[in-house]
Amino acid sequence: MGLLEEIGIRLLWFDSLGAKCASIVVESSAGPIVIDPGAAEMQPSYPLPSEEKIALRRRAIEVIEDWCRVAKVIVITHYHYDHHVLPSDHAIRDPKSMWFGAELLVLKNPNMYINESQWERARLFLSELLRLVGEDLTKYMCEPKVREFPDPVESLSIALSKNFGDYQRRREELLAKGRTWFRNLVEKLWSRRSWIEEITLSNGVKIMWGDGKCLEVGDTVLEILNPWFHGIEYDRTGWVTPIVIKRRNYVVFYSSDLMGPMIEDYAEYIARLRPDVVILDGPPTYLFPYMLNRVNLKRAVDNAVTIVSSRPKLLIYDHHLLREKRWRSRVAEVFEEAEKCGVEVLTAAEYLGRKPLIDTL
Repeated sequence: MGLLEEIGIRLLWFDSLGAKCASIVVESSAGPIVIDPGAAEMQPSYPLPSEEKIALRRRAIEVIEDWCRVAKVIVITHYHYDHHVLPSDHAIRDPKSMWFGAELLVLKNPNMYINESQWERARLFLSELLRLVGEDLTKYMCEPKVREFPDPVESLSIALSKNFGDYQRRREELLAKGRTWFRNLVEKLWSRRSWIEEITLSNGVKIMWGDGKCLEVGDTVLEILNPWFHGIEYDRTGWVTPIVIKRRNYVVFYSSDLMGPMIEDYAEYIARLRPDVVILDGPPTYLFPYMLNRVNLKRAVDNAVTIVSSRPKLLIYDHHLLREKRWRSRVAEVFEEAEKCGVEVLTAAEYLGRKPLIDTL
């Protein structure tokens, strides 16, 4: 029996298996908890024919749907389609049984610390969900309940103290633009447009916002963190809610989408937690050097090294990282540190006894 089996965690699907995904199950004593039930096709540069990418994505959805049907709780950390799937998606065989087999849906708050794209996606997802039981989202709309929103970058003391040499001037320009972007979200979106209230449906299913909540599900505790950036400071892709899972005296950190992590404060938080297992999405090396520059790639690698140096027993290193053939050489320092520290670093495919698909193409 492996460590994840001992804890009661299953890796449902990850990018190393051939579709964009980071879905897991926690098998609590009260029933399964499915985290991030979504999958997307690999990008055009991934070296497979389109029909094979579609087939792999469909297979991932089948596996996830089967677990959602028997789940007690379903958690969605943000509204990207590799982390949730719309009820109208043609890959789903029975959307009603997929989404309403569970008693509780715990979703990223759709009203704050969310970018405009995910704001709209959240409303589309919830609208489709409610239509499955003959309800309308407008019934649950309300005026904004909060008008002031702290800027989360101000609390990133380690990241803000870093000096990146020749890149520092450009970084300060980007931070200034990011502050403007953040203020626009506050003023034009979160504090102005209609919010969605938490929902109890006619079929008894509850829909609640997960940000900053702690849930007990049988013998399992889920600490859903307040939103972290999906990448660098003021990352335009928005925010995600990482999860700390506690079960059987083990601690597991599930990163969702931190892209490395790229922010030093996040790496320090994870390292101080001293988790037994880290399920970590690595940097999107397939975007290097165009949408991922050398500075931020190095930050992601250095931060993963920080996490490895805290000596978790196992690090599952996957998701964005497994989308191009040179991924392992791009993060070589992480594997070197793991060897020094005696930490097992594996892709999801390797943990399951397979080669990462990208390594076979």
